Amino acid sequence: MKFRPLHDRVVVRRIEAEEKTKGGIIIPDTAKEKPQEGEVIAVGPGARDESGKVAPLDVKAGDRVLFGKWSGTEVRIDGQDLLIMKESDIMGVIEQSAEAQKAA
Repeated sequence: MKFRPLHDRVVVRRIEAEEKTKGGIIIPDTAKEKPQEGEVIAVGPGARDESGKVAPLDVKAGDRVLFGKWSGTEVRIDGQDLLIMKESDIMGVIEQSAEAQKAA
């Protein structure tokens, strides 16, 4: 992908929700909600403060993040459905536990 977001914007790819519940019930597409979890694809250089200095972003490409249900603008780039949002729309980064990192 040849897309670079500007300022404090972040490009995120949604991570698809599970097709089944833990009990084995298959969820149809019409009943699924849009996932609020995604992977950061690209980040801008950061926002400028009043003095003109660039404040770098806290997220980086590859981070797994949670964001608001109605956050961002949906775009299609190179055939992929992506979201462009400000860093402030991201609620947090999901970090893997030590056990999950060993298993991966």
